[in-house]
Amino acid sequence: MRVRGRLTWGRRARAGAALTALLAGVVAPAVALTPGAAAGAAAAGTPVCQVRDDRLREISGMAATDDGYVVINDGADDEARRRIFFLDQRCAVVRTVAYPSRPRDTEDLAIGRDGTIWVADIGDNDRSRPTIAVWRLAPGADQPVLHRLSYPDRPHDAEALLLDAAGRPLIITKGGSGTVFLYTPTTALRPGATTPLASVGQVTLPTTSTSNPFSFLGRGVITGAASAPDGRRVVLRSYADAFEYDVPDADVVAALTSGTPRITPLPDEPQGESITYSRDGRSLLTVSESADQPPGTRPTILRYPAMAGTASAVPTASAGSATSPAVRPAAGEASDAGNRTWPLAAGAGTLLALLGVAGVLRWRHTARR
Repeated sequence: MRVRGRLTWGRRARAGAALTALLAGVVAPAVALTPGAAAGAAAAGTPVCQVRDDRLREISGMAATDDGYVVINDGADDEARRRIFFLDQRCAVVRTVAYPSRPRDTEDLAIGRDGTIWVADIGDNDRSRPTIAVWRLAPGADQPVLHRLSYPDRPHDAEALLLDAAGRPLIITKGGSGTVFLYTPTTALRPGATTPLASVGQVTLPTTSTSNPFSFLGRGVITGAASAPDGRRVVLRSYADAFEYDVPDADVVAALTSGTPRITPLPDEPQGESITYSRDGRSLLTVSESADQPPGTRPTILRYPAMAGTASAVPTASAGSATSPAVRPAAGEASDAGNRTWPLAAGAGTLLALLGVAGVLRWRHTARR
């Protein structure tokens, strides 16, 4: 997310307090009616290392390597931050690679099996970009190559990138209501040309109650993605949780659109937009932005067990969706049909209040991008 007129910490804190109070009065009754939400306090991640370089305050994408990590910022206003950053295992910057031209909004990255680094320049807060892009940095190259892409329907805001078994980029939209969409190029990418994307499916996220700065809205958006080193698992993350899918037949799209994920809570990460697997595949690693946190706050890489999951998650309602994961309620739980009745019970007043909350959240994001 690019910064346009950054909020000071004090103003952000006051806005956050007002938002919290509003959510407490409006959202809490609705959450109490949501069956299958994760119960109890989720454990925080274990700190791995702290990123102290001042250029890395808005980390939006991360991938683990044998020697450390590769990370990117999502801000493009400061030239010094427009780099691909290579970190050692202690989170110290050891090398950077500049872009040959200015990126728009770099939001995620992935590393192919041949070592190629793919940077997803796909953020679009206003949903107004005629094209998005991916940058491809081949092993040993001095600078990445730009490949432009275009959606087949309308502009989307997106923050997550995966690579399929053939090494093609897979764009996952950010969503906002618990449903996200998948797009992949229709032909081989060529520098200097715009490649059309095709819609290849949608994913309906399970509901949880994991605490996060954006409450229920933070649980229904996707802000990052990663593939396990062996390619047999992929993970999507929201501001609140990690959703891990098995990929038994090397078909990432089928895994996401028809699989049932294991859920790892990522509680109370300040601005969680990055996720990767450890090199041995046993852990999930995350890092948050710190640009709008209290002075002195530094991004910290956190570790979570990759196989830790919570049971009894219920997918959000998606009427008419043929690709929603089929999740049976646990014994004693209400059915998903019952889950879909709470908005009606909440009444028109609550609906208007929720729209107001969404407007406040959009203001907060727009102000800091």
